[in-house]
Amino acid sequence: MSELIHQLITRQAIQTPDATALLFKDDQYSYSELQYQIEAVAHGLMSLGLNPNDRVATYLPKIPQTVFSLFGTTQAGGAFVPINPLLKPKQVAYILDDCDVKVLITSSQRLQVLAETLECCPNLNTVVVVEDELPLLEKKSQYQRLSWDEFTSVSNSHQSHIRIDSDMAAILYTSGSTGNPKGVVLSHKNMATGAKSVASYLANTPDDRLLAALPFSFDYGLSQLTTAFSVGASVALMDYLLPRDVIRAIQKYKITGLAAVPPLWNQLAQLEWPEEAAGSLRYLTNSGGSMPQATTEKLRAALPGTQVFLMYGLTEAFRSTYLPPDQIDIRPTSMGKAIPNAQVLVVRPDGTECAPGEPGELVHRGSLVAMGYWNDTEKTSQRFKPSPSQPKGIPISEIAVWSGDQVKRDEEGFLYFISRMDDMIKTSGYRVSPSEVEEVIYAMEAIKEAAAIGIPHPTLGQAILLVATVTDNLTPQAILKHSKKELPNFMVPHEIILLDEMPHNQNGKIDRKLLAAEYGDLFQEMKA
Repeated sequence: MSELIHQLITRQAIQTPDATALLFKDDQYSYSELQYQIEAVAHGLMSLGLNPNDRVATYLPKIPQTVFSLFGTTQAGGAFVPINPLLKPKQVAYILDDCDVKVLITSSQRLQVLAETLECCPNLNTVVVVEDELPLLEKKSQYQRLSWDEFTSVSNSHQSHIRIDSDMAAILYTSGSTGNPKGVVLSHKNMATGAKSVASYLANTPDDRLLAALPFSFDYGLSQLTTAFSVGASVALMDYLLPRDVIRAIQKYKITGLAAVPPLWNQLAQLEWPEEAAGSLRYLTNSGGSMPQATTEKLRAALPGTQVFLMYGLTEAFRSTYLPPDQIDIRPTSMGKAIPNAQVLVVRPDGTECAPGEPGELVHRGSLVAMGYWNDTEKTSQRFKPSPSQPKGIPISEIAVWSGDQVKRDEEGFLYFISRMDDMIKTSGYRVSPSEVEEVIYAMEAIKEAAAIGIPHPTLGQAILLVATVTDNLTPQAILKHSKKELPNFMVPHEIILLDEMPHNQNGKIDRKLLAAEYGDLFQEMKA
């Protein structure tokens, strides 16, 4: 029988109550202690009159109270909404209002910053601060305020609402190509099944210690919790300032599993790894974009005893594919095959399957497919559509996720990422994948980060702009010379811009849309 997401912890609290579940700075919580704190949050929410499916938001860094709040919400029968702590008040208010959040759990300092903006959220009825004292606010608020102690000290007189695995468990807001972020609705089944699937191919055990370095508002970051809890492993919580902090945390907590996105891996690959850190790390995983081959090779050289799992996922389906470590030398550019309990198809616009080597759209079907976008029928219908592989005799359509990513499959069924369909560069009559250009650029030792972007051009349609950061005195001229040597003429960047620091979005990925907006008139200006 499928479990509810908080029941992953309940099960471990019964089976191994004294095993370590959470580590934070110098504190640690056993599974029984974690379960106690989750129940306290659930009782607190029920005492506030939480109804089934009511949304509870967290706007916090990665601290134990954040974890208590997420899983306490689902135990009470609500749905949690983790908000990236890097977001500004206006963005936070949009999310709170969009999904009609009833309870916000945050810190005293963050509430003071949010106070004025929260006036735009009339349905917000309670704000809980994780400290034991409430902040002084200039204006009287329309919502009640509770300290953490007040919130979690209520009696056990309220029964949680009955939930089943197809009920809503969470809403994760993800940036779209245009406009405001979209709220991806996940069920208990989506999350619990995904956690168990990932834990199976990573071979996670109770002896593992995972480092939660990515935001919980990001499905890949949140999955570090759920994957660990599904097998009774431990999770160390941290918000890093510098990449070196990540390595220090691996040493301190004896981390065995590390998940990161390409920009962070690019930085970590440039650093020295002490023997103690390298020795404890059993595996690393990459998702959120293609890992440059040069970065993979540097990491494997620095961490010879560490398995490297290259993965692909999308918030709308949690995780889709992985490449086993023993395949990296054979097909280093592959994103692998479907994870357990998922099917990944490559299809033409009409839904028919592509032949090997033929580019098509990645379509994911199975129990990991999300419930759609919160309160957005139009965007949901564009991305969540009937599965192209369903037999015609079944009257009710199975819904699959049409990813918007262009991929191809080889003769053995391994998949290769080409591009986001809306990121594909169209120049001089050619279609160019940004990752194909970037892969060549990353082969240069001094490249830290690189992004190839299609920018409107008066004669070419689009021209390729390469934006990069470097570690030494590498010049645009040297990068251009390398590009001309390794790339066909139509793929060679038209212009190269070096930045001191690359912009990143809230999930740590290179913010391509910001770069495109920043330099959108570049070639028009050059013509003038």
